[in-house]
This record gives sequence, C-alpha cells and structure tokens, in this order.
Amino acid sequence: MLRVFVVVACLVVSLLPSFGAAQGFGGQRPMRIIVPVAPGGPSDTAVRLILPRLSEALGQALVVDNRPSANGVAGTDIAAKAAPDGYTINVGNSGTFAINASLYSKLPYDHLRDFVAISQLVTSGMVLVVNPKVAANSLPDFIALAKKDRNKLNMGIAGATGEIAGEALMAQTQIRLNNVRYKGSSPTEFAVLSGEADASMLTPLATAAHVGSGRMRALGVTSAQRSPVLPNVPTLAEQGVKDFDIQIWHGLFAPAKTPERVVRAVHKGAVQALAAPEIRNRFTQLGFVTIGNSPEEFAAVVRSETEKFRKVITSAGIKAE
Repeated sequence: MLRVFVVVACLVVSLLPSFGAAQGFGGQRPMRIIVPVAPGGPSDTAVRLILPRLSEALGQALVVDNRPSANGVAGTDIAAKAAPDGYTINVGNSGTFAINASLYSKLPYDHLRDFVAISQLVTSGMVLVVNPKVAANSLPDFIALAKKDRNKLNMGIAGATGEIAGEALMAQTQIRLNNVRYKGSSPTEFAVLSGEADASMLTPLATAAHVGSGRMRALGVTSAQRSPVLPNVPTLAEQGVKDFDIQIWHGLFAPAKTPERVVRAVHKGAVQALAAPEIRNRFTQLGFVTIGNSPEEFAAVVRSETEKFRKVITSAGIKAE
C-alpha cells in the first residue's frame, strides 16, 4: 500500500512542471512587468492596482520593473526586445504605442510588429493644470496670457499623449508654449508644483488632490466628458476648443511570438481583476474608466488610435526633438 502511494505521489509531482508549462508558467522565476514610466505615474498605478489579483489568478509571482524615459521609448524598447517566453509583460499607453509611432522618425521598436495586445485596462481624459502663480483662472485667461507672453510659459510634458494634447490645444488656439519633457507623470507633477513648469496636461490621478488643496489650478479637461473626480472643471470643448477629445489609455502587451496560452491567461486574469468591485471603485475614484477588452478588440483600438494621432501629428507638423 505504501509502495502504491509513493508511486502515485511521484507521478503527480512529475506532472506539475508540465502542467505549469502548459499554462505558460513553470514557476521557475517571477514574471516581469515592464513599466516605461516612473513609479507613481498612471501606467504604474494602473498595473499595481490589479497586481495582487492578477498574480493570484495566474498562480505566478509578478515583479514591476520601472524603466522611466522620455515618452517611454527606452522602457518600451526593452520590452520589445525581451524573450517571448511568457515571463515578460509590458504596460503600454496611448503615448508609447499609438503616438510615438508618428512622433518619432526613427523609433527602436515597431508597436504593431513587436508586440501582441493583451487587454486595455483603463482610459482617462487629462487635465490642463497650472501652477497657482500663473495669472490664469480659466482657459480664456490662460490663452490670453500665452498670447501676451508668447513662448514664455513652460509646458511640462509627462508623455507623448500629453504632448500631443498640448500641441493640439496650441494649434486650435494659436498660442505657443515651451515644451519641457520629463521622464513620466510624477516628475512632471512635481515640476508644476514647484513652479519649474507653468502648466501641464496630467491625468486626474496626478492632479485631483493638488487641485483640491490649491497647489494646482485646473483649467479644463481634454476628454469629451467631464472627469468624475473633477466634476466642476469644464472640458476644453465646453470652453470653445471645438471637438477637442484626447484621452490617455493604459493596457497590457507582450513581446511578439509570446505563446498564445500566456496571452489568454494574462487577459483572463486582468479582466477578473478589473471586475472586482473594490478595484473598479478605486479606478473610478482616481478618474479612470475601466475597459478589460479582448486581445483582438484591444489590437483594433491600437490600430485606430495610431491612425487618429498620425493625422493630428502630420497636420500639426509635430516632431520629437
């Protein structure tokens, strides 16, 4: 009887690695999630909120690897060149994927060729904010000030989406601001707070608390609808900037040729995490709208957004310096 038990136990143990491999995870090492922005930024926050439930769903340890750089180029390139063995995931956003493709004449990665979409996590409009020392209490005030002091106001750039939103605003209002690029949302946030940058396009996540405390002043929201966390702040479109609607989204990608079973498993885990009431409520509190679409649906969004921003960038003649 003991001999039979030992044989069965050995058989079960011998099957465990192959079962893990069948799911794409052998339990040999943690799965790395590359975030191409500084800790505390929107992309970083989005993935960290779902991290515990995603890890539980996958039965796999997950480690966030922050690789901040201007417009997320360096960090995204690291993810693009990672081995497609199921142990590397990338957090991409509208800037690192849909915008950088047209913003840069030479990009070290191809967002359509080098990645496979997993799931869009969340989306959000941005908020045009200024340091309280800037003599503008409304968007019309800001436009008038910028026209009076042309090229004297510094616009902090947290990422490509914010840069395009700022450029679109300048084009439609015929003002000119000095773009100053930072390595992610958090450094840009601190630049506005300190007065190093006069203004910026930041997410509700990065601005709501500071707006509430008076350390930043919100002048308008870039999405077609007002932000749920800043309901008293009008949209740019409401204030005369016709049809203005630019949002930033965050989602999960994997290096091209990553096994489909890994992609499907991570997608399923992410959707389960986003469906959890406490996580969904937390995202709402931070001004995000949760998505959780399929790999195919997300891939279609990326292609559509790429074309949308290509037209804006080409029309405005915007290029990365």
